[in-house]
Amino acid sequence: MNTTFDRYAGIAFFAIGLAFVIGSLGISTSAYGSNVGANIFPMILGSFLSLMSLRLIYETFRRQRAEKGKEDLDYKRFLIIFIAAVLYAYFLEDIGFVISTFLFLMIGFQTMQKGRVWVSLLIAACFSYGVYYLYVNLLDGSLPGFPTWLGGA
Repeated sequence: MNTTFDRYAGIAFFAIGLAFVIGSLGISTSAYGSNVGANIFPMILGSFLSLMSLRLIYETFRRQRAEKGKEDLDYKRFLIIFIAAVLYAYFLEDIGFVISTFLFLMIGFQTMQKGRVWVSLLIAACFSYGVYYLYVNLLDGSLPGFPTWLGGA
């Protein structure tokens, strides 16, 4: 673990999370056909990102160990997940939230740790449908559903 990189990444992600929270305050608090406004997800995710970044910064200061040398960064994994995130955002409207989130999580899980495909399938499926169900049915929000070729609206 490269503590210097983690410290700077934590500071950068804290700033991004804070920008999301501040930016979400300017978004409408209600949306047509939805009881949950468009500002809720950016505010929650920005807060979560900021809190996790603070934790990362804390951990880097707490761990005062000598670095044994320069660690190699894993550019291949980063590139795979970055491309998957870009494709996730691009195809979200076309194939729906549940399918695109499921595929993104599967790619992410298998990129980070190969094997245990059934566990990854179960977690990705439960998470993607669970978040969709909670947001759409319980919070009366709106997310892109299933594509029309699968019987979605």
